[in-house]
Amino acid sequence: MTMRRTAQGHHPLAARRHVTHHTGAVRPAAAYRQRGAAPQRATSGFTAPELWHEPLEDGRIRFLVKTAGPRFRHAVTVQEVRARLALLPPEFVAPLEVVQFSPMTCKRKLFPCYGMQWGANVYLYPIEESLVETYLRPPKPQQLVEAKMYGGVWSESNSEYLLTWTEQSIKDFYLNNVLIHEIGHVLDNRNTNPEKRERYANWFATEYGFRASRGRR
Repeated sequence: MTMRRTAQGHHPLAARRHVTHHTGAVRPAAAYRQRGAAPQRATSGFTAPELWHEPLEDGRIRFLVKTAGPRFRHAVTVQEVRARLALLPPEFVAPLEVVQFSPMTCKRKLFPCYGMQWGANVYLYPIEESLVETYLRPPKPQQLVEAKMYGGVWSESNSEYLLTWTEQSIKDFYLNNVLIHEIGHVLDNRNTNPEKRERYANWFATEYGFRASRGRR
C-alpha cells in the first residue's frame, strides 16, 4: 500500500487537517512534517505524543530502537547517529538524554514526522521502505530546495508527486538535517515562540548539519 500525502503548511500535533481516503492515508508534505515542536503539557486535552523519558543526568545518551513497522524502515542506525553526534562540539551533545527510533503507527501515518524533540529527548521516525514518498499535491519551493540540498529528487507520475531518496541521500538528510534540527530544539532555552524556535532550529541545522558536513564552516 502506498502512503499518499497532501502538501500543507507546518502544523502542531493537534492541528486539524482534511483527510481523503484513497488507497492509503493522505499525509502532510515531507518538508512540513513535524520537526521540533515540543508538546505543551498545559494545553487543554493534552495527549502525550511519545513515551516520556525522565532525565537521568548521568552524562550518557540512551539509544532506544523500536520496530519501524510494515513497509517502513529506519533511515539510519544507532552507530551512524553515535558517529554523527561525535562530530558535534561536546557542549551541544551534553544536554541530550535519549535518542529514540520510534515506530510508524496508524496515527502517525496521518500526522507524520521525520523527527521530534521533547525535553532532552529526540525521536526519529521511519521512512518508507521503498525510499519513495508519494504526495497528492506539487511541492512548494521550500520543499524543492530542501530536497535538492540533501539529494532527494521530486518527480511527477500519474497526477502524483514523488519524492525519491537513495540510501546515501536519506542518511544525509536524517543525520545532517533532522537529527541536528532536533538537537537545536534541545539547546534552545531562550525562545518560547514556536516560529522563533523553528527558525532557530532551521538555522542550527543549516550551520551545524548541512554546512559543517560539507566543510563550509
